[in-house]
Amino acid sequence: MKRILKNKLMVIIVMIYGVLMIFKSEMAYSALGNSTYYLIEMAQILPVIFMLTVAIDVLIPKEWIVKRLGNQSGMSGAALALAFGSLSAGPIYAAFPIAKTLHKKGASVGNVVIILSAWAVIKVPMLANEAKFLGPDFMAVRWLLTVVFIFVIALIMEKSHIKVKSEVEITREDVVIRQDYCVGCTACAKALPEIFMMKEGKAYVINPDLKLTALDDRKKEYLITVADKCPSKVIEVNG
Repeated sequence: MKRILKNKLMVIIVMIYGVLMIFKSEMAYSALGNSTYYLIEMAQILPVIFMLTVAIDVLIPKEWIVKRLGNQSGMSGAALALAFGSLSAGPIYAAFPIAKTLHKKGASVGNVVIILSAWAVIKVPMLANEAKFLGPDFMAVRWLLTVVFIFVIALIMEKSHIKVKSEVEITREDVVIRQDYCVGCTACAKALPEIFMMKEGKAYVINPDLKLTALDDRKKEYLITVADKCPSKVIEVNG
């Protein structure tokens, strides 16, 4: 029952397919064929995307992302985000894991919005085809107007996110594990079993409300060392 509740979206989809099979079999087979096509496409693309997100997470220093794409990066950061999104390849769903990784490492909400928007509507290959079929003038005007509105939307998202961000910072946990990228090596749980545990192949913080002020200096230094030695760099020590 817990597995069903955890994957309720998948259960609902299966139920819809079942109903269609009974009452609209042709529509069900057509939908199933389309779904199979996109699942195969995702199976080919997502492994590459996940490798790229791990590379960004491990190889690119957080300081570089904060400086180039952070809240204080200004127009140069917006221009870099626009270029990154425009020069990308692949469907838009491939951008979401990358955007999540960049945001966690310090990219501002506004620049993440710019990357996603540019990835979706103004990629360079798309512009080339647009100019070929609709003319370069149409492409140029459409590109300019799209960029203007992307920047406006990014500014609105950035401003509206300030209050949410401050609330998150006030209530943030001192020790966090990003389970999405945890490889289940068990190193942290073996080194600090009083702080970390393994569950379903992922590492967890035993007490999410753990405060660094409750640890002595030696234990705190050892915790930071364990976090630094994490092979997938998924342990965050805030404070």
